[in-house]
Amino acid sequence: MKRMLVHSAVLLVGVASVVVAAGHQPQTRQVIDVQKIADNYYVLTSSTPGNEATFSGGNVGVFITNSGVVLVDTKLAAWGQTLLDRVKSISTKPVTTIINTHAHGDHTGNDDKFGTTVEIIAQDNTKANMAKMDAFKGDKAQFLPKRTFRDKVSIGSGNERIDLYYFGAGHTNGDAFVVFPSLRVLQTGDLFAWKDAPRIDRANGGSGVQYPQTLAKAVAALKNVDTVVPGHSPLMTLKDLEEYQRYTADLLTAVQSARKAGKSVDDAAASINLTEKYKGYKSERVKQAVQDIYDELNATSSR
Repeated sequence: MKRMLVHSAVLLVGVASVVVAAGHQPQTRQVIDVQKIADNYYVLTSSTPGNEATFSGGNVGVFITNSGVVLVDTKLAAWGQTLLDRVKSISTKPVTTIINTHAHGDHTGNDDKFGTTVEIIAQDNTKANMAKMDAFKGDKAQFLPKRTFRDKVSIGSGNERIDLYYFGAGHTNGDAFVVFPSLRVLQTGDLFAWKDAPRIDRANGGSGVQYPQTLAKAVAALKNVDTVVPGHSPLMTLKDLEEYQRYTADLLTAVQSARKAGKSVDDAAASINLTEKYKGYKSERVKQAVQDIYDELNATSSR
């Protein structure tokens, strides 16, 4: 019997080796956690970008109304079925509306999974950015936002009202802030994604120079908020957003000073350390942000 068990174990190892050699890696179980904020509002959480096996895309807001479900963003396309299952586990009502905070695929990847009758809403520039993406070309163009706004729009009424704001360029040129007034909840998309240097998508109109000004406008306008849902981080507060505005302003000032002193991008990034002033912040994305701001400043000065 012992000999047979050993033989079986060796056989199993051999089979596993063949599977790996053939390039078939074990499937990682897709997990999207659900966090309840109110009886009619949940967040489908995001893991930290970088680990592709567990990264599902940005935080998704699930707002349950009398007539159906409103989603804020829809994660990566590869996580479509898991997203659908999670939404159905929260409410059996149909998804009637999708709000996209911006164009990136980790926030718009499953806009097409909820049928053609769903109303998709985004800022004007976000629709234009989405139209450039392969994911929304051909037959998929029917899933481009049918309703857009420039600066502000409200949908729904009473306790089901949702306010959408655009304050200017930052992460992209179409970042929408989504406010649920009755819940005192704000979703920021990736204009406030994490406590680190921002990602600045210049190809889609993002601006490191305008970033602090855009956030300053948001902080000035949005006061009746208790809970902030960032693009890729756990729940925060309005004070965290106010602090992030100051962080982006200090980062911009430091980058401008380094460039004026003639430092290279590498030297500038190495010389900038805001983690002492801003406790709990990381510096993993500082070098890329420095590069993006240098590129923007250089482009402006060459005109």
